[in-house]
Amino acid sequence: MDLICKTVTLFLLVSLSLGIDGELAQNFITIAGPLPSELAERLGLQDQVLPEDQQGPAVAEAQGYLCQPDLMASELPPVLRQLRDLGVTHYRLLLPWARVLPSGSAMAPDGAQVRCHRQLLEALAAAGLRAVLLLHRARAFSELFVEYADFSFRAFGDLVDVWLSFSDLPEVLQSLPYAEPQERVQALVAAHEGFYSMLHEKVSPAGKESRVFQYDSQIFCGCIKWQPLHGDSVDFVSPKLQYHCGNETDFYKKLSEFQTLHAKSCSAVTHCPPPSCPSWERAGKLPLYSCVCKFYGTDITLEILTSIYYISSESNTLQENPDAVLAPRSSYQTVWEMFGEQSESERDSFLQDVFPSGFLWGISTGAFNIEGAWAEDGKGESIWDHFGHGGHVQMNQTADVACDSYYKTGYDIYLLRGLHPQLYKFSVSWSRIFPAGMNKTINSKGVDYYNHLIDRLVDSNIEPMVTLFHWDLPQPLQALGGWQNESIIDAFVSYADFCFSTFGDRVKLWVTFHEPWVISYAGYGTGEHPPGITDPGAASYKVAHTILKAHAKVWHLYNDKYRSQQLGKVGLVLNSDWAEPKTPGSSEDIRASERYLQFMLGWFAHPIFVNGDYPDMLKAQIQDVNQQCSTTVAQLPVFTEEEKSLVKGTADFFGLSHYTSRLVSAGTVGMCTPGYESIGNFSLHVDPSWPQAASSWIHVVPWGLRRLLKFVSQEYTGSKIPIYIAGNGVPTGDTGDLLNDTLRVDYFRQYINEALKAVKLDAVDVRSFIARSLLDGFEGPAGYSLKFGLHHVNFEDSNRPRTPKASAYFYSSVIRKNGFPSQALSRSTPVVFDRPVPSKLPSLPASEVPSKAKVVWQKFSSQTAFERDMYFYGTFPEDFTWGVSSSAHQIEGGWDADGKGPSIWDNFTHVPGNVNNNDTGDIACDSYNKVEEDIYMLRALGVKNYRFSLSWPRIFPTGRNNSINSYGVAYYNRLIDGLIANNITPIVTLYHWDLPQALQDIGGWESNELIDLFDSFADFCFQTFGDRVKFWITINEPNVISRLGYGNGLFPPNVKEPGSAPYRVAHILLKAHARVYHTYDDKYRASQGGVIALCPFISWAEPKTPSDPRDIEAADRYLQFLVGWFTHPIFKNGDYPEVMKWKVGNRSELQNLPSSRLPVFTAEEREYIRGTADVFCFNTYSAKIVSHSTTRLRPFSYEYDQEVSVTVDSSWPSSALSDHRPVAWGLRRVLNWIKEEYGNPPIYIIENGVGKKAKSDIDDNARIFYYKTYIDEALKAYKVDGVNLKGYNAWSLMDNFEWVDGYDPRFGLHQIDFDNPNRPRTPKRSAVYYAEIIRNNGIPLPKEDEFLYGEFPKNFSWSVATAAYQIEGGWRADGKGLSIWDKYSHTPLRIGKDATGDVACDSYHRIEEDVEMLKSLKVSHYRFSISWSRVLPDGTTRYINEKGLNYYERLIDALLAANIMPQVTLYHWDLPQALQDVGGWENDTIVQRFKEYAEVLFQRLGDKVKFWITLNEPYNTAYLGYGVGTAAPGVSVRPGRAPYVVGHNLIKAHAEVWHLYNETFRARQGGLISITINSDWAEPRNPHNQEDIEAARRFMQFFLGWFAHPIFKNGDYSEVMKRRIQERSLAQGLSKSRLPEFTESEKQRIKGTYDYFGLNHYTTVLTYNLNYPKGVKSYDSDRGVATVTDRSWLGSGSLWLKVTPFGFRKILRWIKEEYNNPPIYVTENGVSERGAFKFNDTWRMHYYRTYINEALKAVVLDGVNLRGYTAWTLMDNLEWAVGYEEKFGLYYVNFSDPALPRHPRASAKYYSQIINCNGFPDPATGPHPCLEQEPEVPTPGAADSVRFLGLDLTSQGAEIALYVLFALSIVGAMGLALFAYKYGKSSKRSHKQSHMELVVNCNISTS
Repeated sequence: MDLICKTVTLFLLVSLSLGIDGELAQNFITIAGPLPSELAERLGLQDQVLPEDQQGPAVAEAQGYLCQPDLMASELPPVLRQLRDLGVTHYRLLLPWARVLPSGSAMAPDGAQVRCHRQLLEALAAAGLRAVLLLHRARAFSELFVEYADFSFRAFGDLVDVWLSFSDLPEVLQSLPYAEPQERVQALVAAHEGFYSMLHEKVSPAGKESRVFQYDSQIFCGCIKWQPLHGDSVDFVSPKLQYHCGNETDFYKKLSEFQTLHAKSCSAVTHCPPPSCPSWERAGKLPLYSCVCKFYGTDITLEILTSIYYISSESNTLQENPDAVLAPRSSYQTVWEMFGEQSESERDSFLQDVFPSGFLWGISTGAFNIEGAWAEDGKGESIWDHFGHGGHVQMNQTADVACDSYYKTGYDIYLLRGLHPQLYKFSVSWSRIFPAGMNKTINSKGVDYYNHLIDRLVDSNIEPMVTLFHWDLPQPLQALGGWQNESIIDAFVSYADFCFSTFGDRVKLWVTFHEPWVISYAGYGTGEHPPGITDPGAASYKVAHTILKAHAKVWHLYNDKYRSQQLGKVGLVLNSDWAEPKTPGSSEDIRASERYLQFMLGWFAHPIFVNGDYPDMLKAQIQDVNQQCSTTVAQLPVFTEEEKSLVKGTADFFGLSHYTSRLVSAGTVGMCTPGYESIGNFSLHVDPSWPQAASSWIHVVPWGLRRLLKFVSQEYTGSKIPIYIAGNGVPTGDTGDLLNDTLRVDYFRQYINEALKAVKLDAVDVRSFIARSLLDGFEGPAGYSLKFGLHHVNFEDSNRPRTPKASAYFYSSVIRKNGFPSQALSRSTPVVFDRPVPSKLPSLPASEVPSKAKVVWQKFSSQTAFERDMYFYGTFPEDFTWGVSSSAHQIEGGWDADGKGPSIWDNFTHVPGNVNNNDTGDIACDSYNKVEEDIYMLRALGVKNYRFSLSWPRIFPTGRNNSINSYGVAYYNRLIDGLIANNITPIVTLYHWDLPQALQDIGGWESNELIDLFDSFADFCFQTFGDRVKFWITINEPNVISRLGYGNGLFPPNVKEPGSAPYRVAHILLKAHARVYHTYDDKYRASQGGVIALCPFISWAEPKTPSDPRDIEAADRYLQFLVGWFTHPIFKNGDYPEVMKWKVGNRSELQNLPSSRLPVFTAEEREYIRGTADVFCFNTYSAKIVSHSTTRLRPFSYEYDQEVSVTVDSSWPSSALSDHRPVAWGLRRVLNWIKEEYGNPPIYIIENGVGKKAKSDIDDNARIFYYKTYIDEALKAYKVDGVNLKGYNAWSLMDNFEWVDGYDPRFGLHQIDFDNPNRPRTPKRSAVYYAEIIRNNGIPLPKEDEFLYGEFPKNFSWSVATAAYQIEGGWRADGKGLSIWDKYSHTPLRIGKDATGDVACDSYHRIEEDVEMLKSLKVSHYRFSISWSRVLPDGTTRYINEKGLNYYERLIDALLAANIMPQVTLYHWDLPQALQDVGGWENDTIVQRFKEYAEVLFQRLGDKVKFWITLNEPYNTAYLGYGVGTAAPGVSVRPGRAPYVVGHNLIKAHAEVWHLYNETFRARQGGLISITINSDWAEPRNPHNQEDIEAARRFMQFFLGWFAHPIFKNGDYSEVMKRRIQERSLAQGLSKSRLPEFTESEKQRIKGTYDYFGLNHYTTVLTYNLNYPKGVKSYDSDRGVATVTDRSWLGSGSLWLKVTPFGFRKILRWIKEEYNNPPIYVTENGVSERGAFKFNDTWRMHYYRTYINEALKAVVLDGVNLRGYTAWTLMDNLEWAVGYEEKFGLYYVNFSDPALPRHPRASAKYYSQIINCNGFPDPATGPHPCLEQEPEVPTPGAADSVRFLGLDLTSQGAEIALYVLFALSIVGAMGLALFAYKYGKSSKRSHKQSHMELVVNCNISTS
């Protein structure tokens, strides 16, 4: 037959481990051999590796050492076993004819050779390998060969599986003694056919049927005719194809030609790289030869198995040949052959199995998808910001806010804890860290954000996987060319270096680039993504080239600089579809599919994971395209050899992102048009049967993942590099059911299972699965229309609430199970908190009347508000248990599901009118069907326990143990097991009000039969659940059951018998409880070791008049009736409280009853009940004000029996329930009462929370305030009072059915949408807050609030302030003109209590006294104001009142004489009325009037005054005076215009006066002049809400910035003011803005008119956005901000002033940053009080101590240029519209005494001490001289009586006593300090000081 030389190429490369289910298929064989040369030499078998003509003397010499036994036993077996483990089935050996038969005769064999080769064959058999024996390699003739073959069959046939006749045919033919080639061929054929026949006859019966004829392919390439060899004389042909390094084309061409010739023969291919390949010259490398034969009936097809692997003789392990050039398509062909013929059922079969231990489950996000805050805190613009703002996104959406994750770290961590993955993959925003892309500018706040996120992840045991680049390039770098400019590589390396050094101590998994294909393809190819460049033929490839080099350099950076210390891993994430041929039988489509994968995945993977260069297929294809086209279509850059070396191997893992698959066909026409498909010559399709996702590019094709993973393993990773599935998910649309995302659940279920198959069945080394995405987010060009999140984000709500979808619960379940186990997981061992050792509590005597617990009222009721409300910082003990509570009927639903019986609440709620809105608990939260969802919430909270109740009728439908409902039992088992698996201790309530209706039908709790029935139910529960439940509550709130169920009938069973039924029911409840306790104690405690108690409800009782003993008794009586009713019998003497027995007994007698309505316990019952609790549990929500009352005798009533009156304080905050007002301090008192009354037992707060009436209260600020204050009071009770508090549980886990109030009050930490049948659960802000409390185990002092010891700079100014109208009086004295405040105060209803400033403090007549007070304070400065109308009575210079001016001259002289520098305010609100009569500050002529007035003062006083303030608080003048009218002149008719006009004129007036001084007086007088601006600090109400944060910023710009921005910045108003006022003005139909505009010259005139920044500051507010109706014209509506205050902040005498020292530091720092760090003088700061004079004003000392310390921090820690501090105020004075009710003074002024005496408060001395020390000297450094007290001369005053230390003294006497006590305390303190300094110098105590210590310190320093 003529040989037709064809070029039919077939490429397929698979690894040795190829196979189905991890093993080689039965009809495949893989052949290895020969022996490694070194081993062959040691065994004396060189002829196994060398041709005979190359064997020298050493070979012959080695024969003496043939097959040495020790080597055969030690070295050969490991090599063979390893081959077998790799999947090798056969081993090829050469039988050396000349050595076995040296004489040529079979009659004279060499015995040693025969024995040696048998040993070799036996070693193969022992290793599980079959033998392939080659009989001859050269020089043969037929007769002798057949004889030789016959001998071989007999000698070795039992050990050989495959026989090879000839090898190296050219050499064999050449050696034959015939002249003609044809004769040589005929001789060889004859020898082979003789061999074949003999083999067939002798070996076939033994089952050895494999025969081969092996030849060199080159003989055929010469087209030699090969007719004599008959097809029936060979079983398969084995060509020896030589592989030349770097020239695989030739190899596959020869192979193709051979296949064409022998299409029907099975062939074994010997693939032997020659020694010339450098990669094979290394010692000890063993080439592996492979044969693959596949039999299909009679048809025989060819497949090739080659492997470029070697075995290292050093490590004896398989290693990949690093320099091998892989055949481009062989991996794909193998995978396709492996899976292509799968049936649909085989392909889609579900694998029930789990992933390997240590498998990592993760979830991912990307920075630009979720963070928002696009320009916050110094972040630079990214290309996605630019792209979105350019209108390139659907509906012009942007990522400006996105999910607001920048402000919601706590929320995201909360969700992650719910999911409990091991990994969180997120990206760092390059432009958030380096705003301009370069390391010249580092944004510290961005770094802080990521540090905080990483810390919280690590704290939550979630490993951060950090992506350095996830598409959001800084726009400044894009402006330089982006990834097309190679200089970006250095920028990226610098950025990575910073990230490694900053975060690498905690981050151990780094991703350099996420999906670089998308960047290259969509960003620079199609232009769909930013930067929007459409250049698929050049830019796309250039960008990929740059990215690969950037990746490589970053990998090497980490490898060289960080790996050894940080021990992390660096990789990248490549995205790829799976590609299948559109026509499976089409070789063209198969090649196109492979091409598609190489263009998508290989483009990046091949350089990194193979050889540092692009795939040959990709290069060849681009070359072909360019050759076929007239122009260059695609420009693929070329790597230099150095770059190849740089890129190759630069990944520690292979991150794979996969979503879908494609059908691929060969391309058609249009190859010369640049495009992804045209360049690659393929076309993409989808199967119409594949389900379509919301995105057009994603179809659900799960099996593609398994195939892709196998391909990646074959092609790139093998067993060396782990694969991380780093992106997999599916989008849904923005319509339909957004929460019940069954499509996503099914998607994950199928895709994760395919990953499992790849791991378990295909042996692919997959280490992780990371789902996309944690949240719905900004999805590029699609905006927010595509939802990838496992959590739904409501982008219409500024809070961006996050709600878990069904997929979140599903995925968390997969994570928990580590896959899809075939059987239920085994139960975990219970992990419980440290509970008290069960023991009988001590026997206590009966309570007295009133009880000894009255000491609680004596201790606390006299507290001042300051003492009561002072916030306390600290933590609970490590074994403290945090939990959350619920109850069965309120959350479970499933009211009649699975055989549950009806409860009394089921029947009750089904009667219309019984419950608000006729709500029922039929479905409630559907928790019966949502165990996974509930555990998710608990896990997210991080609770240690979960208190829930068992539904009696769900377990015993009829209430009796003859009707056990297995479904109900199974539900609670699932719940309990789930809790235990998550280390959450179950606290289980046996009875929470839902009595089986069947038992109510026999009398309910009025029947003694229930004692036994309840015991039976409890016994079953102990037996069934007690192995895991260690904390039992028998009955929840038995006092509520008795009162509301059987007293007033509000609750079922609706018994209305208030005088006796509550007592009877309580009696039975107590006995039932005791029975159950004893059952547990007797039967179960020894084996189960739990605790058991009951849980009453308690409200604190505060006596209305604490000084009235009758009210104290009434409060005690209230508590004994409420709580002692149940706790007294249990915790004391087994009987009711004496006061209860006394009152009910006496009233029963008065009611003519024969006996008390209160039942009596027998002595036996008392003993049985006493001590039936191991711990004290209680529920509490509020407090009551109680007073004694003589109540009616009829009707009989439990309430009347108490003889008390119960009210609440209207000032207490309200809640959803009228009797649940938050009164946090009541909790501390309740805990102390329990401690005193019951001997301080272990106490657990089981329910505590607050309700709100709102369908949605995601941003539940009030609930946070509630927990913040209540938990703090519990902390005080524990830390300060020694209460034995062991645990705290919040009520409630989620919104639920709140009994008769239905679903109106919402108590939950999680919001439930009761309108949605799926009952979605959304964490509220309070859930995140409570989780943080739990994480911190209390309320530790924030680091920024730690006290700082230190001093202010030298020459720091200490001052105190007043204002003319507030202190001077003399309102008409000496020719003073009227001011607007004179008129305003004389107008009815303007000033509190009709007060005026007519006399005020009479300072006009008391200069000497004022100066003496100042001297006593030791101030260096005194700030006061000049009354404009006192100097210029009509406001103009037409008349100067010399007497008025003389007053100020005398004051200034007195100050200077006392070495006190005057700080003079020109205008402090008291405008001459004459000027107001012509429009006041609304008339722009006032600018000139003010300038003239200032000039008079500069001229007359300027030589002595060096510190001028032009205007005090212009904001208040404009807003209060001309906007709302609450200050003079009281104008309120133009709130949308007048304030802005006034502000405009104030700014211009200030500027003119500044210029006047600067240009005319400064040179001579040398003073400073500026303005004082007042401002609160604004914190966002919700710091996790960008809208609230923006509201805070807007508040600051409208308040402080209104005046500061023009003066300290650019001469104009801030942009936000101008924009908002203009937008609203235009929307209101106006032609221009209501905010006046400055001309350019005015701007220049105003800008920079300051010498310092004068600041008045008092307090902080919480702000949030408030949208006013469009038509409202006012400053407030323009600002659009509402404010609230935090309930935990200390109050003052002013409603608006809360004590918030932290805000002082923040506003100082804000001024520094906003206005370029100007010199700042604080010109007012202080706190007010109300009520009677109290000398020891600890609250004011606390205020000054903390505020001034925050100022010190601003100076020392923040670098604020603070030059001086001024306290407000020197003395009590007229506080404007509130008159004299609010007192700010360091000196008390008795305004009821005409003499107006002034007395220093303790705060005056305290402030003078701070001044004397210039701050706060560190006590650890020893005594400081500044603390030495100088003798003081008492200030004279009236002899009014003062209460001091329990004595009634005159004020003068009290003052002297104070000084004596103060001096003694100072002496004592100094003595202690000296002692400490002498003996404790080496151990310096911390600078920290608790808040509680603070009060003591204040008292010590001033008393």
